[in-house]
Amino acid sequence: MQSLPANIYSVAAVRQIDRIAIDEFGVPGYTLMKRAGVAAVRAARHYYPDSGRWQVVCGSGNNAGDGFVVARLAAQEGIVVSVVSLVSTETLRGDAVKACEDFIAEGGAVVPWSGELDAQADLLVDAILGSGLERDLSGDFAAAVRALNAHRAPIHAMDIATGINGDSGQIMGLAVKAALTTTFVGLKPGLFLADGPEHSGVVTFDDLEIDPDCRSAVEPAYRRIDDTLLIDSLPKRARDAHKGDFGHVLVVGGGPGMSGAARMCAEAALRCGAGRVSVATHPDHAAMMAAALPEIMYHAITTPEQLKDRLEQVDVIAFGPGLGRSEWAKGLYAAVEASSKIAIWDADALNLLESAPKSAENRIITPHPGEAATLLQSSAVAVQKDRSRACRALQRRYGGIAVLKGAGTLISDGGRLLSICTSGNPGMAAAGMGDVLTGVIAAVAAQGVPLRDAALVGVEIHARAGDVAATFGERGMLASDVIAAIRKIVNP
Repeated sequence: MQSLPANIYSVAAVRQIDRIAIDEFGVPGYTLMKRAGVAAVRAARHYYPDSGRWQVVCGSGNNAGDGFVVARLAAQEGIVVSVVSLVSTETLRGDAVKACEDFIAEGGAVVPWSGELDAQADLLVDAILGSGLERDLSGDFAAAVRALNAHRAPIHAMDIATGINGDSGQIMGLAVKAALTTTFVGLKPGLFLADGPEHSGVVTFDDLEIDPDCRSAVEPAYRRIDDTLLIDSLPKRARDAHKGDFGHVLVVGGGPGMSGAARMCAEAALRCGAGRVSVATHPDHAAMMAAALPEIMYHAITTPEQLKDRLEQVDVIAFGPGLGRSEWAKGLYAAVEASSKIAIWDADALNLLESAPKSAENRIITPHPGEAATLLQSSAVAVQKDRSRACRALQRRYGGIAVLKGAGTLISDGGRLLSICTSGNPGMAAAGMGDVLTGVIAAVAAQGVPLRDAALVGVEIHARAGDVAATFGERGMLASDVIAAIRKIVNP
């Protein structure tokens, strides 16, 4: 098994890489298929070392071929293997025919689908359709997926869970819910978008020893945020460093009754390494906030003019947590909107932005799907249906960097390649998480990281901190739990 690469390719691009390897680099297709089988068996043995009875469910095409290879290799290792085929083996074509023949030649038997699976199997292998699915499942294919999902054994999907669109991650009628997916040649977007993560389980990858030059002429669709960027952006600090080296973040927010959001944002910025953090907030609770977290400086702001004075003294603005939409909030909005300082906008700052749309290059906007829908005058359903399109549209309309939050957070800087965060977990669907993210991104930017990279690094730090916090369980996780985990992530 290989760690996941950074580049993610469309299904068509993966096919192109495969074609180049076969046609231009002379690697036989069946050789690639056998390598895929080796990788899949290795992954299954790693994650399910005690499983001794496998059932492989084969469909058509090369995905079925992968399944036959897996069955043959698993039998060689002493595993009890049975194979069910949803189609007549006489209809197989290409390398799948050779894979089936080799399995049978070594004593394997292929049983036609009868509507039932082996009740004693302790691992099921989904080798039905793979990433090329373009229409909803029906007939025996749909029945087999239902049977797989109803079985007690974990499911190992070949390339991508059957029923998940390889490009969009959308469910095509219904889909296998895999516990493990081994994907080949290139990562597919569908593993990380929409319903893909929920149906993929643990994702492992193998490049099948394809020469890197096969990928050089093929453009990826997305790029994962990986360790390299975090390491480069968070270098070890100099021995003689002082707080002035790591920037001053000003959190602007906390309207009447909403002080908690601003405070969490500020604390997250401190934990992420900002040298100084201040909060410009409503006079009603400035003193109370100071008592709660004395490491942060608090300023009671009554008028926009008071805020303008503070803006001149800081490096980065975190704008919107708990802001509200009062006349007081609108006055602060005008002051921040006119500033040339780097600013991260969230929450009610985005709602106010929608009322007077304006593009700015010094800004990172961080909407969740509902806020994105407001900014695009669309609906949350439409945003979620095509998150990539929505993220690009946000950046085009509002400039700077657009961060579309959610499972598989997307980031656009206006270039052709979107970035995607593949860390994080459902426990982060809780109040205050967006406020924490705003503070984290602001702190990264304050430490001198360029705007685009600050968005990427901030999103990844936040998500990984969420994964650390989820060690104790996803349900009941608090934003403050994520804040507590940030320090571990920013000190690799």
